[in-house]
Amino acid sequence: MAVKKAVIPAAGLGTRFLPATKASPKEMLPVVDKPAIQYVVEEAVRAGLEDILMVTGRNKRPLEDHFDRAVELEQSLEAKGDENKLALVQEPSDLATIHYVRQGDPRGLGHAVLTAADHVGQQPFAVLLGDDLIDFRDTLLEQMIAVQEREGGSVVALMEVPADQISLYGAAAVESSDGDVVRITGLVEKPAVEDAPSNLAIIGRYVLSPTVFDVLRRTPPGRGGEIQLTDAISELIDTEPVHGVVFRGRRYDTGDRLDYLKAVVRLAADREDLGPPLLDWLREWLPTR
Repeated sequence: MAVKKAVIPAAGLGTRFLPATKASPKEMLPVVDKPAIQYVVEEAVRAGLEDILMVTGRNKRPLEDHFDRAVELEQSLEAKGDENKLALVQEPSDLATIHYVRQGDPRGLGHAVLTAADHVGQQPFAVLLGDDLIDFRDTLLEQMIAVQEREGGSVVALMEVPADQISLYGAAAVESSDGDVVRITGLVEKPAVEDAPSNLAIIGRYVLSPTVFDVLRRTPPGRGGEIQLTDAISELIDTEPVHGVVFRGRRYDTGDRLDYLKAVVRLAADREDLGPPLLDWLREWLPTR
């Protein structure tokens, strides 16, 4: 079956960005002039996934408001004849059909994905984590969907990282490859450097078989006392193909404060309206530091 639905887990507390996230969801932190979550929804839509389920939690109402219509604001901008700002305000609500479900207990990524079972049904689906932004000029998700539709099973996004950083990620053991597409034989969640099967790290994009829901229902809590999606995918390897797509493009990690700042600068620098004056200012300012 074709991949038509996307799941975006967005129930995290965002504690690394306190106090900014005390009253505002981390997914609403602006990256230049759009909240981070909008970049993720736009990526799903570019890949042809216009049925999106957001898995949320308490204090996430601003996410729903952002992708809803703002009638009073739209009327005000229309009355002023400000068509450019009106289009920007209407764009989020016109992107896709977005549904919401609450995770309830914060029991890990695997549990968050499991809450999507009723909405997804018996078809393959994509999972996009909001902390990982993939540049709009790269086509990672489209490649992953193509691999899943050709090979079946599940597909995980991988990225080469320095060996001493692999303990920050899930790591993949692989055996065969076709260019940047590899067959995964094992997954380990945040291994010690000496135990890592490779330097191929799992990043926040998955295209999963619906079989994963049955596995997640019986997956016990793992690392950190949470139900780990990595553990469930590891079990799938025994019964169906699991492939990885090694991503070599532009990825922005907005879950880390320093990387978040880098993402803002890099994306702003690539903008025609902001890039030239920003780069001029940086060239002038940096030598003074």
